[in-house]
Amino acid sequence: MITVNAMGDACPIPVVKTKKAIDALGGKAEEIETLVDNETAVQNLTKLAGSNNFPVQSEKLGEGQYRVLIHVPEGAAAGSADEEAPACIPDARGGSVVVISSSTMGNGSDELGASLMKAFIYALSQQDALPKAILFYNGGVKLTTGDSASIEDLKSMEAQGVEILSCGTCLNFFGLTDDLKVGGVTNMYDIVEKQNKAVRIIRP
Repeated sequence: MITVNAMGDACPIPVVKTKKAIDALGGKAEEIETLVDNETAVQNLTKLAGSNNFPVQSEKLGEGQYRVLIHVPEGAAAGSADEEAPACIPDARGGSVVVISSSTMGNGSDELGASLMKAFIYALSQQDALPKAILFYNGGVKLTTGDSASIEDLKSMEAQGVEILSCGTCLNFFGLTDDLKVGGVTNMYDIVEKQNKAVRIIRP
């Protein structure tokens, strides 16, 4: 793994440093880890990876600390990252709020519903305009806890500034309070307030 330290660097420096690290690989497969201190840098690095079809993961390590991991496949052309750096974007989030009240999507089969929900959250993480927040309540909190298959996708969105919030009462009811893996804990007042202020509400 190659680590690129871009902490404290303003846009587009984190992207430029990462592009240079990719160029230096000369077609070898490698993981490029870039450390940054703001959500906009995470969004721009994610855009860089997407434009080259490189798998990418990101997570918030702490306040003002973010990690973006780009998987550069073997045989990737050294010049694949030579394109002009993407424009600095102030915020890739829109005004939508996603509300998830179950760990499954739709009715008929829980097994199919679990697969559909995993696919929904992944597809959501790949959108150009990310939601402002994702609210989890009732059975939906199971997606932010334990060994949920959606943890990494949710961490990626959190690192890009999306609020990931789980209902505290619901976590307590299911005995999952100490098993939260991503995001924070919220209450019904906040859930109602965020929906009331949302440009649109999306319910899978």
